[in-house]
Amino acid sequence: MRVGVIGCGFFAQNHLNGWRDLAAEGVELVAVCDIDRAKAEEAGKAFGAKSYADAATMLNQEKLDFVDIVTRMESHLEMVRLAASRRVDIILQKPIAESWRAAQEVVETARKAGVRLAIHENFRWQSPMRKLKGVIERGEIGKPTWARVAFRTGYDIYAVQPYLHQAQRYAILDVGIHVLDLARFFLGEVERVSCETQSRNPLNVGEDTATIMLRHKSGAVSVVECSMESRIDPDPFPETLVAIEGERGSASVGPGLKAHVTSGGASRDLDFGSPLLSWTSQPWHTVQESVLRTQAAILRAWRDGVDPETTGDDNLKTYALVEACYEAARQGRAVAPAGN
Repeated sequence: MRVGVIGCGFFAQNHLNGWRDLAAEGVELVAVCDIDRAKAEEAGKAFGAKSYADAATMLNQEKLDFVDIVTRMESHLEMVRLAASRRVDIILQKPIAESWRAAQEVVETARKAGVRLAIHENFRWQSPMRKLKGVIERGEIGKPTWARVAFRTGYDIYAVQPYLHQAQRYAILDVGIHVLDLARFFLGEVERVSCETQSRNPLNVGEDTATIMLRHKSGAVSVVECSMESRIDPDPFPETLVAIEGERGSASVGPGLKAHVTSGGASRDLDFGSPLLSWTSQPWHTVQESVLRTQAAILRAWRDGVDPETTGDDNLKTYALVEACYEAARQGRAVAPAGN
């Protein structure tokens, strides 16, 4: 399968390394594109691919089976339209788009063109999250009834992504969408959402902290936290910390990706860490490895002729939670997500 990568920036390096690792499974990275020609040329040389500064030119000149779009969300709809018009399947970086309407149009554009659309929602593919999900699926803690999913940090992410200071909608749409997806992943669909937001850094236009409560259709309740301005020591960045309580016990992933499981009155400690790959480094390795795992899962599903977990339609359910969070914070009351 021949892939072209659109976007060669900071996070795209993980995608490029992931596709190179999947060469053994029949993936060929043939082209890369970035509006910054120097970035495209550098990536092309590093990964043995032809480089382009224009996505339309790349799609016109290369015979591709799918594209991996790793650009900022403002360009996603345009890139999806380009790929769909050439009948090329699409993997799209989250968030789907900058607005609910644009996100719906992205999904509908792919559907009308008859091309496959998968969203690169990688947090649920982190090794510790899959291992925690396994504990639940084996019934070790019984039916989940409560959870806390938290991403709290004071790490200077602005050093590599300074544009985040100017984002009108920041913490929830940038990182909170990952954490909300995990809440769905562990506890299922959501009936209503409550949310309080804060802008704690005076340089930030949008919210940098969100405290969210979800009532799930199963009856479970989860507290979802996202903060980019937490002055805590030790800072767990970039780890997501999770605690889940069930009818028979509890399971958690804490700092250092150390897990604790209590089942039927007996407890045990486990290491839910991720392996280091040739191109990953601590403390980023869990997030970096999840990129490869996400790519492999999508590829495997497509080859088996089934939908991957993170289709466009599925990810719209997570995006609906994002929209509900903003509306709940604005109104000061619980809000039902779209499609509920």
